[in-house]
Parts: sequence; C-alpha cells; structure tokens
Amino acid sequence: MSIYRLGLYEKSMPQNLDWEEKLSIAKENGFDWLEISIDESDYRLNRLWDNKEQKDILTAEKNSGLNVRTMCLSGHRKYPMGSIDKATREKSLSIMERAIEFSASLGIRIIQLAGYDVYYEKSTEETKKYFVEGLFKSCEFAAKYGVVLGFETMETAFMDTVEKAMYYVNTVNSPYLQLYPDIGNLTNAVLLYNTSVCEDMDKGKGHIVAVHLKETTPGIYRDMTFGAGHVDFYSVIKKAWELGARQFTGEFWYKDGMDYQNEIKTSAEFLRAYITQMEKAAIE
Repeated sequence: MSIYRLGLYEKSMPQNLDWEEKLSIAKENGFDWLEISIDESDYRLNRLWDNKEQKDILTAEKNSGLNVRTMCLSGHRKYPMGSIDKATREKSLSIMERAIEFSASLGIRIIQLAGYDVYYEKSTEETKKYFVEGLFKSCEFAAKYGVVLGFETMETAFMDTVEKAMYYVNTVNSPYLQLYPDIGNLTNAVLLYNTSVCEDMDKGKGHIVAVHLKETTPGIYRDMTFGAGHVDFYSVIKKAWELGARQFTGEFWYKDGMDYQNEIKTSAEFLRAYITQMEKAAIE
C-alpha cells in the first residue's frame, strides 16, 4: 500500500461536468482524491449553502469510488477577513463557517486558505489586525468540527513565503491552523529574497499538512504544463517528504479546447515519478 496520496485540483477539467464525471476522470487518470474549488465566483461560493450539492457529491463519491478530501478556498479574495468594511468581514466569516461545516459534512480534512489579509484593497496595519482577529475566530470554528486550515503561499508579498505564513501560524498558535504551501508560488517568491524554496520550507517544519504542486516561471503563476517551467520538483518534493508531507495536490487549469483527460493523465504520471522516488527510498 502506498504511503502517500496524490490529489487533483477540480479546475483541471471543464466546469460543466457533473461530480460523478469529475471523480471518475480523476480516478481513471491516476489521482487519489479531488480538491474542490470554492473561489470568488457566485457559482462556487453558493455551493456552501446548497444542500443538493452536498448530496450530489456524496452520491458521486459512492458511485465513483473516489472522494473529495480537500478544499481550495479562495473566495476570501472577494470577501477578505482583513477588510476595513465590517459587512465584508462578517461575510468573510460566514463563508469560513459554512466552508468548515460543508467540509465536515463531506469528510473533507483540509481547507487551503488563501494567504491574503486583503486582495482588492490596500494592505495596512488595520487590515492585518482584522485578519488576525478573523483567523482566531476561524480556528474556533475549525476546532469545533475538527477540520484543519492550511495557508497557501501566494503570489503577493503579504504571504508569499512559508516564513511569512509561519508568523500567523505562531500568532494564532492553534493545531487547526497550519501550512498548505504552493511550491510554484514559492519558486517565484524566492527569486526576490536571498533564500531557496527548500530553505524556506524548512521554516515550516512540523506544520506542513499538504503541498500544492504547480508549475511556474518568473512572473507567471498559472496555466502551465508540468515540466515547462522552472520549478525543481525533485528537490522540493524531497524536502516536503523529509518534512513529513504525504498529501500532494496537482494544481493546473483546464483551458478551452484542451485534451484535459490526457493532460490529467500525463500530469499524474509526471508528479508520481518524483513522489514515488521518495516513497521507494523510505521503504528501502
């Protein structure tokens, strides 16, 4: 039995597929679970309040034999916890509470949080203060349901490194707030600092619950094929493995006209080629 699992980001396939199709495609093409996206679009945010959506996912899981086990929650870009607007902050916490309840009902273990205090507003000391207040409240919700929140390292300076994310992990000091770094974003970020991805990841030792595997190149953060950018997958996966990570998620996006099933299959093969090396070394 394998000692790691590889998940697939939902947006790697067309939006119009139903849940059973999505889960079956992920399974047939080499992935172990699917990561649901709750982004800032009304279409995906409304999922959190849609009981039928939850029932459809549970039925699809039973029929396909594959589960939704993580959530990428980027809807806080539109409704950030650090907003200077009180109504926006209240909406942010409502989204957080519903995301946690939604996750608990489906058996989702980890929610990846976007590391922004604000996105469309200017970051200030006040927005950072509100952000921390929101994190404390979010961890109370998470503790109630036993769902772990993990910061994604982002493409903006507020939280583009593990070191910066750890400041907030240490500030809140809750077992329910950890790290779910994006190695593509990290690879771009360290070009700005006198460090390396592996050195930065070391600063999150004991707190990395999962890892997003994504390809990037300087200044480009998405829509890339694995192997076409500058991410050193061998080194960063090796480091993640050494730090205890055993859940990895392939993050890439469907584009109109793409042969997405082939892209999913070749992406699984590409990523497993690296992760399996770590598994074999551990077993030996």
